[in-house]
Order: sequence, then C-alpha cells, then structure tokens
Amino acid sequence: MIFIDNESPIPVFEQIRVQIETQIIGGKLGPQQRLPTVRQLASDLGIAPGTVSRAYAELESVGLIETHGRRGSRVADNIEDRSEVLDAALDYSLVARKSGLTLAQAILALRASWDA
Repeated sequence: MIFIDNESPIPVFEQIRVQIETQIIGGKLGPQQRLPTVRQLASDLGIAPGTVSRAYAELESVGLIETHGRRGSRVADNIEDRSEVLDAALDYSLVARKSGLTLAQAILALRASWDA
C-alpha cells in the first residue's frame, strides 16, 4: 500500500519511490512480484501517470525493479531480503536524530563512512 502526503515537502514521485524501495528491501515485495501498472497506481493515488513513471524509472535505474513494456513492472530477480540493512539504517537514523544531525548531515556522515 502506498500513501501520499500532500503536505510533505518531499516530491510525490520520491514518496512513491521510497515506499516501494522500503517494501522491496524489507521483503514485503519479493522477486518477480508484479507492481501495479503506472496507470493503475496513478489512478489509485489520484496523481499524474508521469509521477509514477518517474518513481518506477528511478527504481529501475538502481536495479530494484524491471520494466518490460506492456508486460509491466516487477521486482528484480536479484533482490534478496535486506531487512537486516533496513534495521541498521533505522538504528542509524535514530542515533543521528538523537545527536541532533539533520538528514543532510546524516547522509554526509554515511557517505564519509562508505568511502573510508
């Protein structure tokens, strides 16, 4: 289930992308599971199809989903349960917030540790 917060400063396509990515990484959407069509999801959410297309394109660009024209979009085969990573990310975000970091600062810290 995807929810859109029209009051959020986060663009709608990004809200969709993050929610689908979280469901894939958390194991709620498994390999080869079919996603709603662009038109169907856009209709369900009351948004333009281009917004859903952009979210799907970004998910495809990082290898989380595969789109096959009229056959639709599915979760990629090579996705494994990454709930451990999601749990660690949630732990990190809690520590970063308690430390008073902004999201931008927390991302910078993560990037610095990634390159270390």
